[in-house]
Amino acid sequence: MNRLRKDLIILINKIKELDRKVIVIFLSFAILQTISWYFSSRKFFIINIYPAYFIENIYSDLFEFLYWFFADFTVYGIFTIIIVKMILRERLVEYGYSFGDIKTGIFYSCLFILIMLPLLWFASSLPDFVLKYPHLSIAKAKWEIFIYYEIGMMFYLYAWEFVFRGFLLFGLFPKFGYYSILIQMIPFVILHNGKPVLETFSAIVGGIALGILALKTRSFLYGFFVHFSIMFGIDLLSVLRFNSNSYGIDIKSLFKLFVY
Repeated sequence: MNRLRKDLIILINKIKELDRKVIVIFLSFAILQTISWYFSSRKFFIINIYPAYFIENIYSDLFEFLYWFFADFTVYGIFTIIIVKMILRERLVEYGYSFGDIKTGIFYSCLFILIMLPLLWFASSLPDFVLKYPHLSIAKAKWEIFIYYEIGMMFYLYAWEFVFRGFLLFGLFPKFGYYSILIQMIPFVILHNGKPVLETFSAIVGGIALGILALKTRSFLYGFFVHFSIMFGIDLLSVLRFNSNSYGIDIKSLFKLFVY
């Protein structure tokens, strides 16, 4: 018992030496991720909410996705703000909640998108991407549903960028420096598991690149703009390819997308 008591005292003293801010960020992210996984998911909506409040119709699948998008926006986008303001008692601007260096942000955002355009064009010709995107398959057939879906995804990605390139990145930077880019990249990639393999591998590069962009501009907003532009682009190209039945990568295939 004496040995156990001694080890507990040592452990408690070690815990007291730890950085409180770092502990709050790591633990709160773990809690938020767990809440998201169990309560913000489409599965939770289908089992616990839809049967009681909705009638089966053509918008059924859309409701499922909008719940997912806005539930995760609440978890990652709203709860994190509460943690920063109420627990850490810090300013949101210290977590990239500003436009920061606007000229640099616009320049690199446009550069990233220009680099991605030919990659998106190629990726959208692959069967895995056309079948997977948009995740809401009915959005391929109805433009109205496509627009609602993309608006929901915009809120979802906004929250994602804040929790990774704002909350984690800027919150951990004072302690870990540029290693925080790699730290926030790891859960970002893990949450891409199950998506097309090319996208999951690209999340490694993308997570690092968006982390660098956030630090350089002192803002997560440009990462959000880039991330949403890429996702919107792949969704739009997949819909256009599906409806025009055009899956080539030559210029003729590009023109065919707009005349189906």
